[in-house]
Amino acid sequence: MQLDQVRAIVTGGASGLGLAVARHLVAQGARVALLDVNDDKGDAAAAELGAAASYLRVDVTDEDGVAAALHAAHATLGGLNVAVSCAGILGAGRVLGKEGPMPLKTFATTVMVNLVGSFNVAKAAANLMQHNAPGEDGERGVIVNTASIAAFEGQVGQAAYSASKGGVVGMTLPMAREFARIGVRVMTIAPGVFHTPMVDGMPEAVYQSLCAQVPYPSRLGKPEEYADTVAFILQNRYLNGETIRIDGAVRLQPR
Repeated sequence: MQLDQVRAIVTGGASGLGLAVARHLVAQGARVALLDVNDDKGDAAAAELGAAASYLRVDVTDEDGVAAALHAAHATLGGLNVAVSCAGILGAGRVLGKEGPMPLKTFATTVMVNLVGSFNVAKAAANLMQHNAPGEDGERGVIVNTASIAAFEGQVGQAAYSASKGGVVGMTLPMAREFARIGVRVMTIAPGVFHTPMVDGMPEAVYQSLCAQVPYPSRLGKPEEYADTVAFILQNRYLNGETIRIDGAVRLQPR
């Protein structure tokens, strides 16, 4: 897929990884709809990106809301052939914390946003993409989900987060196999520790400790590096049904 032909929705597109993806795609001639729940940041991001971008408020866990937003994006963009899911929450907390067992609502909310939300966006996007005219190799669209290396090496306090991201990894291959008949590829990216709004305000000593744990390069990942990976996936049609780690060779320790 040529990037100037991309008509994409990006969840979590108002900041962090999602905004980096939108910036990269727009710079290559694509048109993008930013889906988020932060109106101030969403409006500001759309204004920054110009006429090629728009903002839509949507909760990824709302089935009807996502379907409506994607239909609106389809009309505004003049089509839809890419969906990138970057919306997510940390959901940190021990199963048995100092104040007692983790409330089930905490676990369920994390899974609902990170896993169910990604599924909700993917199925709504595929439902629209299946009607696209086939391109080379019969391709009609690409779905890119975001997991985490915590899906593989979850730390203490990441039971909910790791479970949610492990689910994203787990649904990648079966979804890709199912969507093969409609020419829609499904890929997942598992970032390591990236510099996003989630780490803003972190004490400097903690920040430097995180950087030191990464073998090479010994720093946090840049959102632009995530965006580059998304672009590579879009342009390489033989990438399908797989999860790509981008983590500087780090492997998370128990704590």
